[in-house]
Amino acid sequence: MKKEYSKYFAPSLINARKRMNKNIENRIFHIPDELIGLGNNLKYHIKTYGCQGNLSDSEKIAGILEMLGFRFANNVTEADLILFNTCAIRENAEERVFGELGRIKSLKKTNPNLILGVCGCMPQEEKTVETIKKKHPQVDIVFGTHNIYKLPEYLSDAFLKREKVVEVYSNEGSIIEEMPVKREHSCKAWVDIMYGCDEFCTYCIVPYTRGRERSRQPEDILREVETLVDEGYAEITLLGQNVNAYGKDLNCEYKFADLLNDLSKTKIKRIRFTTSHPKDLDDETIQVMARRGNIMPHLHLPVQSGSNTILKKMNRKYTKEEYLEKINKLRKAIPDISLTTDIIVGFPGETEEDFKETLDLVTKAGFEGAYTFIFSPREGTPASKYEDNITSEVKKERLLILNKLINDGFAAGNKRFEGKIVDVLVEGTSDKKEDIMTGYTIHNKLVNFPGDLELVGKIVKVKIEKAYTWHLKGKLIES
Repeated sequence: MKKEYSKYFAPSLINARKRMNKNIENRIFHIPDELIGLGNNLKYHIKTYGCQGNLSDSEKIAGILEMLGFRFANNVTEADLILFNTCAIRENAEERVFGELGRIKSLKKTNPNLILGVCGCMPQEEKTVETIKKKHPQVDIVFGTHNIYKLPEYLSDAFLKREKVVEVYSNEGSIIEEMPVKREHSCKAWVDIMYGCDEFCTYCIVPYTRGRERSRQPEDILREVETLVDEGYAEITLLGQNVNAYGKDLNCEYKFADLLNDLSKTKIKRIRFTTSHPKDLDDETIQVMARRGNIMPHLHLPVQSGSNTILKKMNRKYTKEEYLEKINKLRKAIPDISLTTDIIVGFPGETEEDFKETLDLVTKAGFEGAYTFIFSPREGTPASKYEDNITSEVKKERLLILNKLINDGFAAGNKRFEGKIVDVLVEGTSDKKEDIMTGYTIHNKLVNFPGDLELVGKIVKVKIEKAYTWHLKGKLIES
């Protein structure tokens, strides 16, 4: 029987560009009583692509599904519901999703009642919804980043009424508190502190897919962290597209440094945060970080380019010199800090001199790791229309040169811990050996050492015997 749409509300790039000057409503999550049990005897599988924000969203989706009665399926072949939570940052991520959708449609032949859904950032793009409608009729549910809380309603339409749903909001909606969460880790947790982005970097689709910046109330964040402490979590990572902009929309004096300071007084053992925008990293935040305690001495601070010309074309709103000044402030306040970054090569118009400026910045900043990418044009962003006169061969060559320099910094950053005793939060066993435990130091360095499962979730002391480019090898120090 052919399904009809119970809802069809497609995204609009024009509306997504707008920033509505109105208060964002805070609401409490609720599932109608009649939908409890909808997923009884059914299994779900979520395939997640993209950043920490997507991972956090998938944990909420899983929480909602389990509240409805669904249970997790280890394999897509066992699932009655498969959801693709997607990323729109780069074109190859989108191609992977469409490829998977094509491969997975055969499952509907063996399980005609299987429901397929696509959510996250990709559906926020007009072209994605049109592609799904025309080329992937096997997809039953499509929703975006602003209406995860309506998933029970969409599942009711799909499972009970056998109707399709496409509902994507281009103007951000409410902040929904008390959503159920099924955490992926037993000792580490994501904590969203804000949503959206108002920066409009010319290459980035995120302001269109995630909407305007909107902050959660500090008391709601603190309550969530206190609950995580009670549940035995040791580490939190505060999430936002630009965490440094936290609080600017709350119309009060309470800013990110204040939130960080209040969280530092809780009993959570480790606090990290990402992602930071250099222009909004202020002295107050650096001062709070310098007090140490449970705030980790690692910062991911995306620079994207070392050329002032390219930074201006990117609309990054800072110069190379201003970025390095902040790096110097961080190193003065936190001498042992570990710094990582993001860098794009081959941005339209990038000259050889521009690229050398980036290499110079990398050397001066002393990064201990970076995510590096070749520029990927995203439809609807200003940079997608810039003239691109750089050949793919030159872009690949520049990426190789940059990665060599970054890897040298990664190795040097690890080398400084050889012979030292470090605190490691143990996360589990190595993928290669069951008797090798793995975890991270306060500087976010991966450590492998012999141990047993009783250590998972604990912070233990490990003496580093050997430093490699990508990890540290150590020996457990008996307490």
